[in-house]
Amino acid sequence: MPVVNVFCCGALVLCWTCAALTVSHPSPHLAPCYVDDIFAALREGVGADGELASSSFALFGVCAVSDSSSGSVLLELAKETSRSQRRGLEVLHPTGVLVTEEDDRGALELTFDLPQSPLLRLSPVLLLAFQSPLKGDDLNVTFSSLSLQPHTQSVCISAETQYILLTGNASDASFVQKWRISVEAKSPDLKPNLKDMLIGEKLGSGINISPLLLFSGGTETRRVSGSTSSSSQTFSFLCELRRFLCDVLPQDRPESPQLQLDSLQSMPQLSLGLSSSETLLAGLINSSSPTVFSFSRWGSMLQVHHGQLALSPSLLEELRQRVEQTEMQMMEVIRGKEVGSRATERLGRLKELSALPEKEPAAGESQYRAFLLLKALQTVTRTYELQIGVRNTRAGSNDPARGNICSLRSLTVSLERHLVGPNTAAINNCRGSCTFPLFNAINHAVLLNSHIESENVDERAPCCVPVAYEALEVVDLNEHGTYLSVKPDVVAKECGCR
Repeated sequence: MPVVNVFCCGALVLCWTCAALTVSHPSPHLAPCYVDDIFAALREGVGADGELASSSFALFGVCAVSDSSSGSVLLELAKETSRSQRRGLEVLHPTGVLVTEEDDRGALELTFDLPQSPLLRLSPVLLLAFQSPLKGDDLNVTFSSLSLQPHTQSVCISAETQYILLTGNASDASFVQKWRISVEAKSPDLKPNLKDMLIGEKLGSGINISPLLLFSGGTETRRVSGSTSSSSQTFSFLCELRRFLCDVLPQDRPESPQLQLDSLQSMPQLSLGLSSSETLLAGLINSSSPTVFSFSRWGSMLQVHHGQLALSPSLLEELRQRVEQTEMQMMEVIRGKEVGSRATERLGRLKELSALPEKEPAAGESQYRAFLLLKALQTVTRTYELQIGVRNTRAGSNDPARGNICSLRSLTVSLERHLVGPNTAAINNCRGSCTFPLFNAINHAVLLNSHIESENVDERAPCCVPVAYEALEVVDLNEHGTYLSVKPDVVAKECGCR
């Protein structure tokens, strides 16, 4: 019996003949940065020579050699996105997706329910975004439909593919409400791979694609980012900030279990906004504490996220200077790293979106964006500086002259998976011997050690322990606003014998 997956209005219905199972499933296109990520991929796909980078063909499933038509469409979209910052492009979301298995040909059929829109009179581009990374063999897939132009199109899918690009056919004035597209792997042996790719590896895991219709030159509906309002810029900034942190920060995880930040003691959570005190903001701007960014509870309402700060002229100027200084520090520590070129490109976009006007009003979203950019740059700089420190510490641990004296050693723990960056915390630890001469000891430890050396072995010997700590700052961005929680005494800074 064929298995049918129906996605519509946030629910996934799995049907096996007459039996039905309903599983709650969020609408894929409601992921806050879903559209923004696509446009970023288009914008970054054009090289300095004005041509598509080879990685862009694989990213969008374009067979670079055999399909020059799709390649030219991709290049035109990428150039228009770069040129106009998306202002000439419109999007339309299908209201439902149906995936059925065709027994007679061994193919799958995708059915998209489309809303009524005058945009459908234009020639659209259908983009299918994968919700999870692809596994298995490379696929050469054929998509066939009267709704496509040409009616049959080939797609080359590999592990690097995140989107599928198909060129659609303009409809007439009657508004076609459904698109039916047949999908078939060119090699029959790879049919199971095709099914896993579109539906998911397990029954009930959900449809693995999110559809989007993209139109060039439309003017009759809301533009994706044509608005220049502060809230629109803030949303684009947050999406770019999230990509920046994910790309630039190392994503290596220790093999230790993931630790939940909610299990730590925390000072009262603070909202970052117009009510934030000058003292708090000044402390945060000049703080050396490590910062973790959490986008854990993002929802569709984040698209109307409003963040504003009201900095005094003197603190605003200090913020401006600190952003510039920290930017130079960050570029210095990542120089020569693999992430360097991507970091520079995305940092330029972040600076554009968070630029502070020379005559800043009493309160503004640009202040809020510049503040978050500073904390992000501080995070990146500290992370890479710690990596250098860890290497130096490891090299120094082999120094015979150092011995096993009580000292600060590097220790990195893994944080919960939903954190954007960093997903680890360098909390350090103290190790080494507390024998005479004691390191950084208090009087109690000195007398205790003398007592034990006088053959009173029943007492606890002085231990090498942290004696000074640094807090961990967690910036949590969600649909309700931006919040800061400070976790005290997290990072060991100094050791001593106690």
